Parts: sequence; structure tokens; C-alpha cells
Amino acid sequence: MSALNNEQMLSANKAAIDTLLSVANTALATAESLAALNLGTAREALQDSAKNVQAVMGVKSPQDAAALNASLGKPAVEKAVAYSRSVYEISTGAANEFSKMIQAQFAELNKAAQDLAEKTAKASPFGSDVALAAVKQAVTAANSAFDNLNKAAKQAAEFTEAGVSAATSAAVKAAGTAKAKK
Repeated sequence: MSALNNEQMLSANKAAIDTLLSVANTALATAESLAALNLGTAREALQDSAKNVQAVMGVKSPQDAAALNASLGKPAVEKAVAYSRSVYEISTGAANEFSKMIQAQFAELNKAAQDLAEKTAKASPFGSDVALAAVKQAVTAANSAFDNLNKAAKQAAEFTEAGVSAATSAAVKAAGTAKAKK
């Protein structure tokens, strides 16, 4: 029995370490993606600033200044919206990965609870069927609650995605309208 317990402990520890490594790898990949996005955005901003300064230095008349002013606004808004969208996509991807890990852990925990209930039922004296049925019902209720929570989280993510898309379109449209009015 001691060897079985040691083997179970080693297996549980290995599973915990694997889970922690998955979480750490996902977090690092997300941080890496955000860092790359931020560096790329900073590089573009620097290049755009240099280009804009050169354009401003070449202005010779008030009409040229007005035209330049109108042309500089929209690309900046579009880039800001694209940056926000990229950050949203990276964070949503990380959240989905974490959700998958949690679902896998929950499935393993559920299976372990069912296995334990069945082993306990086999080893239990006559008449323990009621207790086993209660355990199975509790596991079923937990599964149902987890599924409902998962569905609600997916609906919230879809709602947020629709909101982000609408806000993105509205911001780009507003930038175009503001440019047209100038």
C-alpha cells in the first residue's frame, strides 16, 4: 500500500508540475507577444513622428498646413485602434488558454472523484448505495455548474468581442468624419 501511495504522490506531483509549466509557458508567451507588440508600436511611432516632423517642416502655406493636419489625424487613430485590438486579441488568447487548462484540471478532478466513489462503493458494506448516489449527484451538480459557468464566460467573451468590433469601427469612422469636417 505504501508503494501505491508513493506512486500516486509522484504522479500527482508530476501532474502539478506539468500544470505549472503550462501556466508559466502561457504567461511567458503572452508577455513575449505584448513586448513584441509594444516594441513594434514604439518603433512605428518613432518613424511616424520623424516623418511628420519632416512634413511639418515642408509646409509653405496655411492651406498646406490645414491639409497636413487633416492627413495626420486618421492614421494615428487607426494605429491606436489596431494596437488596442492587438492587445485585446493577445489577452483573449491567453484567457482562452488558461480556460482550457482549468477545464482539463476540472475534468481530471471529476474523473478522480468518480473513480474514488466507485472504489468506495465496491469496498463499502451493504446499504451504502445512498451515500454513493449522493456523491454521484454532487459530482453531476458540480459538472452542471461548471458547464453553465463556462457557457456564461463564452457568452461574455462573444459580447465583449462584438463590443470591441463596434468600438473599433466607430473610432475609425469618427476619425474619418473628423478629417472630412476639417
